[in-house]
Amino acid sequence: MASRSWSAGRSTGGPDLELFIFARFHARPGKQDALAEALRDVLAPSSEEPGCLGIYAFRSIRDPQLFYIHSRWKDEAAFEIHSGLPHTIRFVERVEP
Repeated sequence: MASRSWSAGRSTGGPDLELFIFARFHARPGKQDALAEALRDVLAPSSEEPGCLGIYAFRSIRDPQLFYIHSRWKDEAAFEIHSGLPHTIRFVERVEP
């Protein structure tokens, strides 16, 4: 249903550096609605995590199969916790195919 590429950036302040994640998803033909639904389903629970400072999903206006997530985390440990939570695991399972 989607391909993804991940890149991370860190802010330049203090010992506990914030972590920024930019994720790109390209839906397979005919699967863009399923990907959009999976993104909607993961945003709310992710945004409620204590370590999440912000999470947003975007859809390209030029390519309806192209989506992005931009998220900001308190630190790398917060993102690691996020990665193992049930809603994140379900999201990955839904979009990997």
